[in-house]
Amino acid sequence: MKTKTSSTELLPQVILSLATLPLLVFLSLAQTLAQILTEMGQGSEEIFRGDRLPILHLRKVKDQNHN
Repeated sequence: MKTKTSSTELLPQVILSLATLPLLVFLSLAQTLAQILTEMGQGSEEIFRGDRLPILHLRKVKDQNHN
Protein backbone atom coordinates (compact mmCIF):
# COMPACT_ATOMS: atom_id res chain seq x y z
CA MET A 1 0.00 0.00 0.00
CA LYS A 2 1.19 3.45 -0.87
CA THR A 3 0.67 6.27 1.53
CA LYS A 4 -0.02 9.67 0.13
CA THR A 5 2.52 12.31 1.18
CA SER A 6 1.00 15.64 1.98
CA SER A 7 2.66 18.92 1.08
CA THR A 8 3.15 19.80 4.76
CA GLU A 9 5.30 16.69 5.23
CA LEU A 10 7.30 17.37 2.08
CA LEU A 11 8.03 21.06 2.76
CA PRO A 12 10.73 20.58 5.47
CA GLN A 13 12.58 18.10 3.25
CA VAL A 14 12.57 20.52 0.32
CA ILE A 15 13.77 23.42 2.49
CA LEU A 16 16.54 21.28 3.96
CA SER A 17 17.70 20.08 0.56
CA LEU A 18 17.73 23.63 -0.83
CA ALA A 19 19.66 24.98 2.17
CA THR A 20 22.36 22.29 2.12
CA LEU A 21 24.34 23.45 -0.91
CA PRO A 22 24.61 27.14 0.11
CA LEU A 23 25.68 26.06 3.60
CA LEU A 24 28.42 23.81 2.24
CA VAL A 25 29.64 26.56 -0.10
CA PHE A 26 29.69 29.04 2.79
CA LEU A 27 31.69 26.67 5.01
CA SER A 28 34.18 26.02 2.22
CA LEU A 29 34.65 29.75 1.57
CA ALA A 30 35.02 30.47 5.28
CA GLN A 31 37.74 27.84 5.60
CA THR A 32 39.58 29.23 2.56
CA LEU A 33 39.33 32.78 3.89
CA ALA A 34 40.66 31.71 7.29
CA GLN A 35 43.60 30.00 5.63
CA ILE A 36 44.38 33.08 3.50
CA LEU A 37 44.24 35.38 6.52
CA THR A 38 46.52 33.06 8.49
CA GLU A 39 49.07 33.02 5.67
CA MET A 40 48.93 36.82 5.39
CA GLY A 41 49.54 37.12 9.13
CA GLN A 42 52.54 34.83 8.95
CA GLY A 43 53.87 36.80 5.99
CA SER A 44 53.58 40.08 7.85
CA GLU A 45 55.46 38.56 10.80
CA GLU A 46 58.31 37.70 8.45
CA ILE A 47 58.47 41.29 7.23
CA PHE A 48 58.75 42.73 10.73
CA ARG A 49 61.21 40.22 12.17
CA GLY A 50 64.21 41.92 13.74
CA ASP A 51 66.88 39.87 12.02
CA ARG A 52 65.72 41.07 8.61
CA LEU A 53 65.76 44.77 9.43
CA PRO A 54 68.84 46.84 8.53
CA ILE A 55 71.17 48.01 11.30
CA LEU A 56 70.97 51.76 11.80
CA HIS A 57 74.06 53.55 13.07
CA LEU A 58 72.82 56.62 14.92
CA ARG A 59 74.96 59.38 16.35
CA LYS A 60 74.68 60.11 20.02
CA VAL A 61 72.73 63.20 21.05
CA LYS A 62 75.65 64.50 23.18
CA ASP A 63 77.92 64.77 20.13
CA GLN A 64 75.44 66.97 18.28
CA ASN A 65 74.79 69.37 21.23
CA HIS A 66 78.48 70.04 22.08
CA ASN A 67 79.64 71.20 18.64
